[in-house]
Amino acid sequence: MFRTWIVCFCAGARVSTPLLCIMGPTASGKTDLAIGLAEALQGELISVDSALVYRGLDIGSAKPRYPHHLIDICDARDAYSAARFAEDARGAIEEIRSRGRRPILVGGTMLYYSALLQGFAAMPPADPDVRAEIAATAAKEGWPAVHRELARVDAEAAARIHPNHSQRLSRALEVYRLSGKTMTELHRQTRDSSSEQVLAVAIAPAERRVLHERIATRFAQMMAAGFLEEVRGLRERGDLHRDLPAIRAVGYRQLWAHLEGECSVEEAQELGVVATRQLAKRQFTWLRKWPDLQWIHTDDAGAVVDSDLALNDPDLVKITDPLNLLLNYLTYNPM
Repeated sequence: MFRTWIVCFCAGARVSTPLLCIMGPTASGKTDLAIGLAEALQGELISVDSALVYRGLDIGSAKPRYPHHLIDICDARDAYSAARFAEDARGAIEEIRSRGRRPILVGGTMLYYSALLQGFAAMPPADPDVRAEIAATAAKEGWPAVHRELARVDAEAAARIHPNHSQRLSRALEVYRLSGKTMTELHRQTRDSSSEQVLAVAIAPAERRVLHERIATRFAQMMAAGFLEEVRGLRERGDLHRDLPAIRAVGYRQLWAHLEGECSVEEAQELGVVATRQLAKRQFTWLRKWPDLQWIHTDDAGAVVDSDLALNDPDLVKITDPLNLLLNYLTYNPM
């Protein structure tokens, strides 16, 4: 069961002001809110987005120009895990606090938030030799055979991972071969941690229709800004393929399919919009389960319609600007 005090693994860090986490589905306005907070609170932003870590994924990821930690830290051919994010984020939090500034996390990759704030057990680092052995087995017998092998040692992980999801299958089996423990066992282990107070705020339109319209509009704007040319440039590098995490990002995989001749550009754009809306739906599912989450619901223009922050407070109820609402809440409720 979750508690009000959420655990964050910041070994050796001096715990001072609480972590501010600005969450929300894609196209919800969370980045603008976080930028306003950073400027008002002498803060620095830490990106919590699985696409923004990759260099070269700029237009399709709506990469912000405002400085963020953990943006452009990987090549598109690299894999970047939630566990690695947690380590990188802890380092960024400690560094920001060491300079007397306030860390503010912003993004919609909820698995990353979970890894940082709720904890993943330590996993062994990747081993190229073990991965090569697993890949050789898959080449000879197929990934379903690898899936059956995983099921024999870690039935729970095998139940979660589709037989065709080669990257996750390989990693789960690699963890077992390297550590002698299953990924399920390691996830259940606890680690030494320090209590970290967290204020998690989610912003989203009150009506799903508004979000869907924003998603379609933003995708069209990205296409006009050169999104297809960006994907074409990635494809023409020659060292990337569609099974890489970067290329599987929403929008990128649909335009890649168009460049492979599988659909028209119009179909790819429509599929990209549908996939982005599905992503938003998954993000809402995570958010509804998040402990002690403070919602800010907005209208078409971005004004506050209702908010958990303003409950039972007649002064806060009158505030319609999300940034002013959150800043006033922090003033009235110092943490």
